Amino acid sequence: MVATVRHLTRGEITAQSEDAARDLRDELVGAWRVGGAAAVRVAVDRRMTTDRMPLSVMLLTDARGRFVTGNIADWPPNVSAPDAATIEIFRIGHAMPERMRVLATRLPDGSRLLAGHVIESELRVALAMEEAMAVGMAAAIILAALAAWIAARMIEQRLEDTVATAHAVAGGDLHRRVVAKGGDDAFDALALAVNAMLDRIALLMTELKIATDGLAHDLRSPLTRLRATLERAMAETQDEGARASVGRALEEGDRLLAMLDTALRISRAEAGLGRDAFVEADLAAMARDVADMFEPLAEDRGMSIRAEAPETLIATVHRELLGQALANLVDNALKYGAGQVLVRVEPGPVVTVADDGPGIPVDRREEALKRFGRLDASRTGSGAGLGLSLASAVAHLHGGTLTLGDHGPGLVVEMRLG
Repeated sequence: MVATVRHLTRGEITAQSEDAARDLRDELVGAWRVGGAAAVRVAVDRRMTTDRMPLSVMLLTDARGRFVTGNIADWPPNVSAPDAATIEIFRIGHAMPERMRVLATRLPDGSRLLAGHVIESELRVALAMEEAMAVGMAAAIILAALAAWIAARMIEQRLEDTVATAHAVAGGDLHRRVVAKGGDDAFDALALAVNAMLDRIALLMTELKIATDGLAHDLRSPLTRLRATLERAMAETQDEGARASVGRALEEGDRLLAMLDTALRISRAEAGLGRDAFVEADLAAMARDVADMFEPLAEDRGMSIRAEAPETLIATVHRELLGQALANLVDNALKYGAGQVLVRVEPGPVVTVADDGPGIPVDRREEALKRFGRLDASRTGSGAGLGLSLASAVAHLHGGTLTLGDHGPGLVVEMRLG
């Protein structure tokens, strides 16, 4: 911007001064044609004594380059005729050199005429204007940056409550709302819209809880009655074949009830329901208890199980759901793994279950985390495909994640709780 103004301003000064120099040259050339050097001398003297703005530059030299008349003592060495140039030289009677725009003209008898206009004051004014513009632009940039920073801080402060509310809701606090400031602006409109959305989400979560609780009750009742009927049939029949069939039906009924209960737990955990049941628990003790509980089963399958944990590691968790998720992970490791099952608890908190089995291919791990996801090509058993899904939902309930990795060989499941 300053460079553009500088170019335009100096170009205008040069053009105007060149026009003035051309008028002066035409005047002096006309005088020379009328009366020769004597007439030029008269014209120069008249202009030097009557010019109200003594900015004219005039010099007449003879054919040998000797001074004849004017207010320049000698011909500038860097100006030739015909030529137009901006130079800086002394005028007679002036103590400082001045910048001027001059036109050089060679007359028919070989003498040379130099006519010009002093532009020193105009250039100084232009320089002062450029410096003022540069200072003004710098000040404007600083003020604009300051204003932008203040505006950004104001926006950030106005949105802090909204962001904090969003984080709280994501963490499971469905009762948190944005506090409106009472103004009629976009921020209050955003607060009202967010609150309306949260009210709708809370209503849907309540309806989900009611629906899942009702579904659990409605399905458990007929399944329980079915189990009771099968138990009576088992007691009344003496046929061994029939008793075996009824026994298998009882096992499937128990498995169906367990699947129903686990699926409902996953739905509630994924919806963030259950955070009101968080308590402080010793995760290290939980890991050791799970290892002790599954040790006989591990020995029956020719495997071993080991717990690695600090003396104590206290964390606020949903003890029941976390215990079931940890038990599911260990049960999966014993069913589909081999060698040693390692249950590790570390600060973070992070709960890890690893085995030495075939593991899960990288391209199928996402599928393994899906509800009822079973990798039949490599895993055969009676599971429902809900163990990893429940563990993932429990990790989500605690604000964390569940990841599958390589144990080299085997599978390592890392459940990070927040």
